[in-house]
Formats: sequence, structure tokens, C-alpha cells
Amino acid sequence: MRPSHGIVVLFMGFLGCLLMLTSWQGAQPGNVPLQFSVVYERLLQAEQRGEALTHELRKVLAQLQSRSAHSNLTCSQNTAKMDKRELPGFFSSQPNALLHLPHLKQHTDSLKPIIHLGQGRSGVPLVIGVPTVPRQKQSYLVNTLQSLLYDLSPAERKDIVIVVFVAETNATFVNSVVQNVQNNLPDDVRSGIIEVISPSLHYYPDFTDLKETFGDSKERVRWRTKQNLDYSFLMLYAEDKGNLYVQLEDDIIAKQGYVEEIKTFTQEVFSQEWLYLEFSQLGFIGKLFRSSDLPMIVEFILMFHKVKPIDWLLDHILWVKACNPEKNSAHCNIEKAKLKRTYKPSLFQHVGLHSSLMGKMQSLKDKDFGKQVLFKSHHNPPAELNSSLKHYQTHTLEGAYRGEDFFWGLTPKKGDYIVIKFSNPQTVKGFLFRSGNIETNGDRFYNTTVEGLPVHSTVKEKVERGELPCCKPSTGGFVVMGFFKNGVAAGDVDEELQQLSAIRLLVHSDSDVWVLLSEIQIKV
Repeated sequence: MRPSHGIVVLFMGFLGCLLMLTSWQGAQPGNVPLQFSVVYERLLQAEQRGEALTHELRKVLAQLQSRSAHSNLTCSQNTAKMDKRELPGFFSSQPNALLHLPHLKQHTDSLKPIIHLGQGRSGVPLVIGVPTVPRQKQSYLVNTLQSLLYDLSPAERKDIVIVVFVAETNATFVNSVVQNVQNNLPDDVRSGIIEVISPSLHYYPDFTDLKETFGDSKERVRWRTKQNLDYSFLMLYAEDKGNLYVQLEDDIIAKQGYVEEIKTFTQEVFSQEWLYLEFSQLGFIGKLFRSSDLPMIVEFILMFHKVKPIDWLLDHILWVKACNPEKNSAHCNIEKAKLKRTYKPSLFQHVGLHSSLMGKMQSLKDKDFGKQVLFKSHHNPPAELNSSLKHYQTHTLEGAYRGEDFFWGLTPKKGDYIVIKFSNPQTVKGFLFRSGNIETNGDRFYNTTVEGLPVHSTVKEKVERGELPCCKPSTGGFVVMGFFKNGVAAGDVDEELQQLSAIRLLVHSDSDVWVLLSEIQIKV
């Protein structure tokens, strides 16, 4: 064991004292090294015992913190019981937050989030924040999350965490959002890529005494003030979870490949001076910040959360940091632009028509978003196509197979099928069928198998006898090779199947939605 710097210094000091002592007492020089060795060994043993004691104390402290957090998991008697876990510890910015939210001084734990879903993922390159609130007509949240997850690679799925902040204290609504996310995206919740949190019962102040400003109604002032507090809470939570933070809304769609484009652009400008990067020009959508800047931004928002909406406050931060009062507005705009880098084309588009503000309709669109690529083409072997599903308008199965369009079929029923009959038998190595697309991600295949029709009867007989572990028998001589999971069916074809004369998609239960095939790939 190598001694620490502190123990070496202590030993050297003790060595000097011992030399003086031995010289005073007339000790024999030959005995001094032995004395040094004994003292040094005792000091090392003392250090080891000290480290062991420190380890034990840390374990006890962790147990006490865990018990303390558990004891705080109580709800008001007037609130429905929620399955929740509280994040131990306080936010680093808590003391400053209490200055601007004095009502929290009586409930300091109110800055702790209630964690409903998640695996505690942290230390990732990118954190995505998605606040959600009740809407008068419809919720866009699940579609937004599906859009963000649509074509992420396995590596990208490990590099991000999407935090859904249910900005509401009503237990019924919170639980409905939690169940909706859990039911629709169970694998993503289980993997830790999605978290769902909500604030404590005491987080929001009394909004009845807000001053009406800028000609806004009292209800609109309340709405924008609460929105400022929602963003602040979410940013504080995200601060310690990753290196970069992107602010989104719950009614957007993302462009395919958005994670890679964000990564590339941030690497290009990372060493330069900027406050935020803009991946959408609408409001507060698609704004990316360094996590290290979030405490300062939250501090500014909280100082003026009752005064102006969030996008105005963000512009004021730029003014404070960049503008010289002795120069004109043109110079100010140039300097602000250096701190706000805009990426084009935009990576996020607003799609919600019904605002969270009661009665407000909004058809905001980012003109720089452009058109989405709604299908992906592949070169497939010649084949004759047949399906029991009726296609919608011009979105035919033939066009999708040739890579010219996507296939869009009316609601599938049990027994519906798509058959790809090869012009010549093919030695198929693998397959990929992707249902849904970035804009219509809910129109997927559910409870549907991918099946192959072997050319050789001996192969079919082996499958029926259970001698080929790769596959199970189906009807009409077909064998099951795979199935759709989360809208995608992909896999390799076992070599023992040899050549196939056809591939079939077979639906095993009625669906509530249409079905869309955006990618068909037969690997030969």
C-alpha cells in the first residue's frame, strides 16, 4: 500500500521530533532505523483503520438518508395516492430559488421532484426535457415521445434521457400520464431512456394576486407565470443528469437523425462562446444549453417569472450579457447573435393545434423545418405482391416495396396478410419491416408475425417435427421467423431454412388503428 501525502508529511514531521528526542536521550544510532520502522508501520495501520471507519460512517449516513427520504413519501389526505420515489438531497440552486419563491420556505422539500418512472440514468451527453400539462381537447405527449424515439440507434439510446415533467399536482392527471407512458412505451421506460417526474403539492404559489401586464388577461398572466416555473423546475432537475440540455414541448415532432445532427453541430461550436443553440425558431422549442449554464438561467427566470414569458426573458439574458447601452440596437443584435447560434434546417416542428391555455388555438409552424422523409427505400428482389389490406389513396404496397413511397392500409383485422412472392426462389439472409413513420408513428403492426415459405418440403417437415429451433410452423406451409415489436420486425434468417419462395406478414388480432409500412428490406 502506497502511503498518502498526508501520512508522509506526518511521518516526516514525527521523524524530525524523534531524531531530536534520541539525540537528547543519547540513543544508539543503530537503534534509530528500527524505531522509525515501528512508528511508520503503526502510522500505516492507523490510516487503514481510519479509512475503514470512514467507509462504515458513509454507509450509516446513506442508510439514514434513505430512511429520511422514505419517511417523507406521504401525500395529502385530499390527494389520490401516487406510486412515487423522491430524489434524495436538495438542488444545488435551492437557496437562491427560495429567495424568489418565498412560499417554499415553509416547505423546503418542495424542490424535490417526485419520480414516478425511470431508472435514475445520469452522466449522459444529452438530456431532453418535455413538460406536459392538461389540454382541453387532446394530448400529443405519446406521439411526441414516439417521434423522439423513432429511429434512434442502440448507441444513441444509451446517450440520452428524456425527462417528462408532469407540471401538475392533481394526482388523477399525474397518474393518467404515468400510466399512458408506461402502457405505450414500456420497453423505453424499462431501459431508462424515459423518466416521468412531477412536483410536490407545495411547489406552485398562489397565482390569484398576479399583476396584469402587457395587456394580457389574468388567466394568460397566470398561464405564462406557471410556465416559467415549470421550465425552471425541469431545468434544475436536468442539471446533474447530463452535459447538454434541450428544451422541448409535448406537441412536437422530431426530424429523423436529429440526435446525430445535434451532436455534430455542438462539436463544431463547443469551444466557442455561446449561451444556447437554437434547433427550432419557435418560442422555447429546441433550445440547447450547457448544463453548467442552467443555474444562471433558472436564477434569471425566477427573478422575473411573474413579469414576462420565457422566450422574452431568454432574450433579455442575451441583452444583459452582450449589449452595450452606449451603442445602437443594430450593434446589440450582432452581439446577441454571437451568443445564440441557429441551426438550419430546424430539427423540431410544432404540431399541436390546441394550446394548454384554455380556448387558445395555435397553428405555429417553423418554416425552416422543411418536409419530412416519411419512408426509407431499399433495393429488394423482384416479387409479386398481394395483400388483404386495402391501401389508402396512392400509398400502395408496390410503391413501398420499390422504395418510392410508404404503404398505408386501412384498419387490420385478424387474418389479414401481406404476401411477398419472389419471382425466383431466394436465399434470404435477413429482413426488416418498419411500421409507422415520424409523423404517423401510431399506425403500426401489432401482434403480427413475419413468416417464410421454404422451397424444400424436407425443411417444412423438420420445422413441423420441432427439429429446427429457429422457427415454428404456421399455416399454408409457412414457418414463423419473427414478429413485430414496437412497430418493427427485424432479424436474420436461419441458414437451415435454405431458399424461400415467399415471405408473409400475418395479423393475429384486430387493430384499432390503420397500418403504415415505411420501410421494407429483404436482404439476399
